[in-house]
Amino acid sequence: MNSNSPLDRATCEQVFRRLDDYLDRELSPTERTRVEEHLQFCEMCASEYRFEASFLVQVREKVRRIAAPPEVRSRLLQRIADLTASAPTGFPAE
Repeated sequence: MNSNSPLDRATCEQVFRRLDDYLDRELSPTERTRVEEHLQFCEMCASEYRFEASFLVQVREKVRRIAAPPEVRSRLLQRIADLTASAPTGFPAE
């Protein structure tokens, strides 16, 4: 990564603020590439990324073991269906 990159060593704070979205795959392709490039050379940010990724894996494993009561599951599925039905069909251009 060169010194003209928008995410250089001086922008660790920017990468840190984007880690959650990066882990959730919610960044644009351009932002995702920038974060990945930064993580390749910045060990401090890469270490934080590894910690957060590991934490998410552990939480997901524990959550899978918890069974939601049928009434909660039913309400959640209905809410998802309602939101999906009312969601816009297109996405704004990046």
